[in-house]
Amino acid sequence: MKSKITIVNIALISVAAIATVLNAYNIISFSPEFLLALRWLALTGLLIYAFIKRNLTTSILISMLVGTEIGYDFPEMGTNLHFLRQIFLQMIKTVIAPLLFATLVTGIAGHSDLKQVGRMGWKSLLYFEVVTTFALIIGLVFANWFKPGEGIIPPASLNATLPDVKHQTWQDIIVHSFPENMAKSIYHGEVLQIVVFSVLFGISLALLPAVKKEKFVAGVELLAEVMFKFTKIIMLFAPIGVGAAIAETVGHMGIDVLKNLALLLATLYCALIVFVLVVFIPVALIARIPVIKLAKTIFEPLSIAFATTSSEAALPKAMEKMEKFGVPRQIVAFVMPTGYSFNLDGSTLYLALATVFVAQATGTEMSVGQQITMVFLLMLTSKGVAGIPRATLVILLGAIANFGMPEWPVLLIMGIDELMDMARTTVNVAGNCLATAVVARWEGELDDEKMQNSDKIVSEPIVEA
Repeated sequence: MKSKITIVNIALISVAAIATVLNAYNIISFSPEFLLALRWLALTGLLIYAFIKRNLTTSILISMLVGTEIGYDFPEMGTNLHFLRQIFLQMIKTVIAPLLFATLVTGIAGHSDLKQVGRMGWKSLLYFEVVTTFALIIGLVFANWFKPGEGIIPPASLNATLPDVKHQTWQDIIVHSFPENMAKSIYHGEVLQIVVFSVLFGISLALLPAVKKEKFVAGVELLAEVMFKFTKIIMLFAPIGVGAAIAETVGHMGIDVLKNLALLLATLYCALIVFVLVVFIPVALIARIPVIKLAKTIFEPLSIAFATTSSEAALPKAMEKMEKFGVPRQIVAFVMPTGYSFNLDGSTLYLALATVFVAQATGTEMSVGQQITMVFLLMLTSKGVAGIPRATLVILLGAIANFGMPEWPVLLIMGIDELMDMARTTVNVAGNCLATAVVARWEGELDDEKMQNSDKIVSEPIVEA
């Protein structure tokens, strides 16, 4: 049955694609209604296939295609679907705080010694700093090579509104890492503050006598299991949330948005691809991590991150997948959420590229020394960036203000920022998944048997909750 549906789908997609190409190049003219019917007939076949297969990865991929088509054909409807994306994001955010708390406390107090927490801490921070430095350097190289900002003439009127930027010193950034009120930290989604509290709580619990801590650790471990099950239930809504996110993007910005500031967009995507090839892949090979198996394992959280432009939306699923990949829970629970503040590789690369773009667009000369200074500035200010859509704009504004550059190019960037955010958020999530495996290998705790068999268990039936 599935094979027959697959053949029919391939035929429908081929006919729709050929008809669209023939019409686009004026070889054969078709009415818009006929092309619309062909596209939706092909998508209907894909939806039937997804319903029969009941696989989350397949459903997310097909929902992205459907969302793109809705945004293209019915832009107003696509824009109005934003509430579905918001429901998905809000439900995911309810999981993050209890999941991080439970997994970190369990890992520290229940399974690992305090010396391991210290080792994981300095190893993670060292790895994060090295990788993000490479990201900044690659961003600078591509910005100076492609020169995407040269020759831009500022539009007569710019109607976009820039976010407010509060100047922060390095002391402010450090102080902000520590929670003053856990309820406030959870409400504002301050991942780093939740991590700091959970680590200190776990250490405190570990210092208690075994008789006193065992019952509490068992309860927290049960909470972690419940939150992972809760995540699976929320993931049933993922195809709808992801499809709505894509529909909103295309409906709001139009499919032709790729033509706007195309060079800057192309520069970012090329730089991110090169970063993955020259940094991620060699790191994985050095750590003896099979790249293809890792890519298959994390495909679902990456697709969620790409569609929603939110690292937070992908966090619970990414943690679950890396545990199935063979990384112990205590390492996943410690490294991944910490990386959300210290290892945003895609965002860091983007910040270096965008800052030079602003300088080029405004005719501001930046010497090599100034660019190196900027790298050190971004290395500091990019830490603690929340895993929420377009938070990096605030950091970018702070960076260009530090060099006294005009802000109007940022208004231009905002026009395509959502498309850039898709790529950099995806790289952020990929980088943090890789980091957990690297630290696990460094600690000698990566389960090679589980890792080698990971591609046999990554396809989860969508009916499982």
